[in-house]
Amino acid sequence: MNWWWSRSINTALQQNVEYCGTHEISYQNVGLVIGVTGVVGNSLAETLSSTDTPGGPWKVYGVSRRGKPVCSIAKVRYIQCDVSVSTDVQAKLSTLKDVTHIFWVTSAYDLSKTKCCEINGAMLRNVLKAVIPNAPNLRHICLQTGAKHYVKMQRSIDGKLHVISHDPPFTEDMERLENSHNFYYTLEDVLFDEVSRKPSLTWSIHRPDLIFGFSPHSTLSIVGTLCVYATICKHEGIPLKFPGTKDTWDSYFNASDANLVAEHQIWAAVSPQGKNKAFNITNGDVFKWKHLWKVLAEQIGVEYVGFDETEKIISLSEMMKDKGTVWEKIVRDNNLISTTLQEVGLWAFADMLLAEWTSRLCSINRSKEHGFFGFRNSINSFIFWIHKAKDSRLIP
Repeated sequence: MNWWWSRSINTALQQNVEYCGTHEISYQNVGLVIGVTGVVGNSLAETLSSTDTPGGPWKVYGVSRRGKPVCSIAKVRYIQCDVSVSTDVQAKLSTLKDVTHIFWVTSAYDLSKTKCCEINGAMLRNVLKAVIPNAPNLRHICLQTGAKHYVKMQRSIDGKLHVISHDPPFTEDMERLENSHNFYYTLEDVLFDEVSRKPSLTWSIHRPDLIFGFSPHSTLSIVGTLCVYATICKHEGIPLKFPGTKDTWDSYFNASDANLVAEHQIWAAVSPQGKNKAFNITNGDVFKWKHLWKVLAEQIGVEYVGFDETEKIISLSEMMKDKGTVWEKIVRDNNLISTTLQEVGLWAFADMLLAEWTSRLCSINRSKEHGFFGFRNSINSFIFWIHKAKDSRLIP
């Protein structure tokens, strides 16, 4: 039984994280995680710090704009750096001469399409230009993008947004969509350009779909958002209504467990079969929101109701506009970590996601054909991350 399979069937078990003293350790590999406080970044930091991780023992540098979090992982060496500022990147990352692997798991959103491509491309180029010339043992770069590689949004004459995509299931060899301001394409182009200057340097591209995960340092996740919504419903004594369409309620979707995505990147980093290719990475099954909704209600302890076609679709963005004081009371009464409602809820993202009736199923055959057999049960994954949110005192 290999390491990836073992973790897949023991997903709810505690991982063995190595907490080091001051004694020197001979590290086999040195990982630089860009975006370490994010959902996948946190999973990478924990997984690379595990005593049995392939390629280990790993020395781990973690880069984030926020700096070292209060609840930090002892083995990770945190570096506060704004990767959008080239001078900051050069000053802080060019000195890391022992790096062997880069894991890129960050992005900048809330920008216009053109600006999004420009900023994200510059961020990646800043890091690669600082590290590649100065880290002689750098061997591999993992670039995380996503399943939106295969999708674009287009506004029709009547002003409505429409999803345009390839015919699913999506495979990695599909052509890029034309006339799409997709910053994933920009990131790939920057990667290809920079690695071409060092022939020995390999790369891999990882395309998860909807990520189920949680980081105590980055509360913006779909699992956390829905947990907060359900908690407010429970507090106000109202049933947990589904804020989406009937098509979304009934359709099949993919999810990607954050720990699985981290494992997939580590596999590509240390396995010859994972080099110089793009890979989809999902849990390996499908889910329906109609099934997860009941699970969410049970885990939070709120009244469950099925989809009601007679009622108007709820907009979480609208519903949460005046709930700031409600959330403050919930935080205070339950001794939760201090957060504002804006910090814990991706309301516009949730509205868009739950109104997206188009299933965008991904094939993961390429990963399996090249030797990666990790998977997750999506319902168990959803429950696992709800428990993580509770353990971190984001929700009661």
